[in-house]
Parts: sequence; structure tokens; C-alpha cells
Amino acid sequence: MNYIDKNAVITGGGSGVGFALAKLLVDGGARVAITGRSQATLDAARERLGENAVAIRGDVASLPDLDALTERVKGEFGTIDALFVNAGIATVTPFESTTEELYDELFAINVKGAFFTVQKLAPLLSTGAGVVLTTSNVNAMGMLDTSVYAAGKAALRSMARSLARELLPRGVRVNAVSPGPIDTGILEIMMTAEAAARFKAERVADNPMRRFGTPDEIARAAAFLAFDATYTTGAELVADGGVTQL
Repeated sequence: MNYIDKNAVITGGGSGVGFALAKLLVDGGARVAITGRSQATLDAARERLGENAVAIRGDVASLPDLDALTERVKGEFGTIDALFVNAGIATVTPFESTTEELYDELFAINVKGAFFTVQKLAPLLSTGAGVVLTTSNVNAMGMLDTSVYAAGKAALRSMARSLARELLPRGVRVNAVSPGPIDTGILEIMMTAEAAARFKAERVADNPMRRFGTPDEIARAAAFLAFDATYTTGAELVADGGVTQL
């Protein structure tokens, strides 16, 4: 795809879907700013992406960090053509043992962080720009041990509609991409190898396509919403192998 002369910001862009998206855009000629909380991860991503990428460390749950991000992006790019609100955590939280601290962390990053990312960067969005929120197919499912995470992703689905209305007068579209199970390597970090293998096997068995998706597949869906879906706003593009549709 041709993204020459396009500027994009990707929160959570150092790894997984965010990095795949950054690579897709940079390979197409765009300039991209990626954010994340780990400086080491950002540095490694920046080295792989090359000179058209800018890495900015920050926590989306921190408004001062978002203010700093906005100022840096304004200085680097001036205006932006696409904003990918991708930063988030996917912590498994059994109902009985969910703590207030864990609940607050999930909502601070996944919901509050998303809202204020859009609010802070909205003044930099050019006419015709696209905003894409990363939700999850669990927002439409009732999966064990995901009640807090799923509720936050459902809030993002609602937010995509509301922010689409808010930004419509400025000619900015807001949509959501809703991934199903994606093999990013995060499960092996969150769980033991045995638990991750068991979880993957269960998800594959339930999926009509009988496989996990790839970060590249979600990246292409998100890029489509940001740049090509010019008559679409407030929508959610589900990319989950059909598990919530069939």
C-alpha cells in the first residue's frame, strides 16, 4: 500500500499488533510515531523500523505523558493522518480473585487511556483523518476470567460510536478493529507454557477457521479503517476468524 506523505501515531506500537501496523505503514512510506512503556522494547522496534519511525516512551494512563506525547508529535509531524489507539493490557482476572487494584489498572489503561489519547491528539488530526480503536471480540462474548477486560473493551466499542459523532464536524472518522485470538507471544508471558498451550488449543477448537490470527492480519484491517474506509465511521470491523459471527 502507498502511505507516502502520511503521518501516523500508534500507541502500544513497540510489539505485537502495534508493531506490525507500524511496519506496514513505514514500508508503505509513512512516518510513524510509536509509544509504549518499555524503553527497551521501543528502542528495538525503532531500530527495526528505521528512520521513518519515532519512538516516544510514555504511559497512556498518565495525562502528563499524553501531553508530552502530543507536544512531541506536534513538533515531529505537525498534523497526523491516522491515530491508532492500540495500547492495552489483557490480564486474565478470575471473578472471585479480582482485586480493586487490578480492576483500576485495566480500566486506567484500556479505557481512560484510550479516551484521553484521542482527546489530547485530536487537535493534530487533519481533515479526513482516521482514528482506530483496538477493541476485542470478547466485548460481545461471555468468556470466563475476562469480565473486567471484556467490559473495558465493550466501553471502547461504545466510545468508537460516541467519538465518531464528536469528531464528525471536523471530518475525522472513528472506527474500531475487533481482533479475536491473535498469536503475539503475550500468552507465554502471561501464563505458564502449559497453560498457554491449553488456552490456545481451546481457542483454536472453538474457531471456525481453526487457527489464531496473525498481527499482520489485524494491522491490515486497522490500516483499511484508517485510510481506505472513507465512508465509514462509528463501525467495528471484527477480525476473529468468524468465532462471533458463525
